[in-house]
Amino acid sequence: MPYPRMHRARRIVAALIAVLALAGIGGVAAAPAGAHGDEAVTVMTRNLYLGGDITRPLTAIQGLPPEQQGPAFVAANTTLRAIVDQTNFPLRSERLAAEIAFTKPDLVGLQEVALWRHGPLDGRPATVVDYDFLQILLDDLAAAGEPYEVVRSQDESDVAGPAVLGGSLQNVRLTMRDVALRRADSDVRVLATGGDNYVTRIPLVVAGQPLSFIRGYVWADVELDGREFRFVNTHLESQLSDVAYAQAAELLAGPAAPNGTPVVVVCDCNSDPLDASRKPGERFAHRDPYLLITGAGGFTDQWLRFAPAALGFTSGLSELVNDTPLQAAAAFDHRIDMVFGRSATGRSLPVEWGWVTGRNPLNRTPATAIGRLWPSDHAGVVMRVRP
Repeated sequence: MPYPRMHRARRIVAALIAVLALAGIGGVAAAPAGAHGDEAVTVMTRNLYLGGDITRPLTAIQGLPPEQQGPAFVAANTTLRAIVDQTNFPLRSERLAAEIAFTKPDLVGLQEVALWRHGPLDGRPATVVDYDFLQILLDDLAAAGEPYEVVRSQDESDVAGPAVLGGSLQNVRLTMRDVALRRADSDVRVLATGGDNYVTRIPLVVAGQPLSFIRGYVWADVELDGREFRFVNTHLESQLSDVAYAQAAELLAGPAAPNGTPVVVVCDCNSDPLDASRKPGERFAHRDPYLLITGAGGFTDQWLRFAPAALGFTSGLSELVNDTPLQAAAAFDHRIDMVFGRSATGRSLPVEWGWVTGRNPLNRTPATAIGRLWPSDHAGVVMRVRP
């Protein structure tokens, strides 16, 4: 394992953060909800967690002869779908809504906004909705008294496969989305929106059929008090740094390219600036997509304008998100959820305050069959900046 001392030090700092959380301190700045300054905007990045390890069915068939791949895939996909029920997004969504309602971001970038559906194995797309994470969260925000509206939703991967659900073999379908939200009573005005998928993808072959896992982004040109800026939300690839690096390059050449206005990018970037490790055969290290964005891209890591990196750790909890507070203290040991900023002239953006959500054990769900659940396997980052 590379850099063992660094990893140990980061775990010690993470444990100290958890102790603070147990004392009721949810972030590193005691910013009251709704704290505002002229021409400042509050932005948030929040990975909702799709509910299970999406790689499970693919990992299960690796190295198996073709005649064994089908049964292995069904068994693993059945386990994945059962875990999605156990990680109970409707309960977790209530806690996510509480985070958002407290910090009141004007704009929110959401990743892993899953849409789980099922249907018969008759060759038609599955259409029966089991969990629509976006609608569930919107309903919970409205119930919390802080309604939000969708600025842009971008479909990413749309994958389906057989699994046992409700006692019978079904076609289980997952559609992943990246979404930008706007607080309904925000002074931020949306001028234009867009979104797309990255060209660079991981090529896969499942049961002889080609497949690729798709990532992408959404953007919005907005105006606040006569000042315009662009808000971008993205989710870079988690499995291969080479793919994540190429996607970051697409981002910088596309929606995050200089356009004469300030740009704010929020993301689950899947790139830890402190991790120089590489997977076998890869050209780029885990930190390299981050370094591209903050180097050639000209963006500033806005969190570092406010607090040390170790106070911004955001990842990551176990698949079941039922970690005990002490387990979570060790698990939150790196930072991949980011807020980047670049002014119209290429400078960093002034920061008023920052906050890390989702690390306070008091904000877990009530007890379930597998224990109390954290809102997500990631923490969220909220920052108030001046574009």
